[in-house]
Amino acid sequence: MHVYDAVVERCAVTGYYVGHVPGFLGAHAQGETLDELHANLREVIALLLEDGEPRLQSEFVGTQRIHVA
Repeated sequence: MHVYDAVVERCAVTGYYVGHVPGFLGAHAQGETLDELHANLREVIALLLEDGEPRLQSEFVGTQRIHVA
């Protein structure tokens, strides 16, 4: 079992959810719902893994909320 963290945003133009796995080239997808995005990301990652385990270019650490006055 492989576990990856995805960054998810919502496009202001289309309203679609857009996600990508930091450091994993090609591991990105979109969906009208979070469930659809999740399924699409799983499918893309599974296809990418057919070429072998990737060497991630970076490691997801987390997010920070910055307040500016």
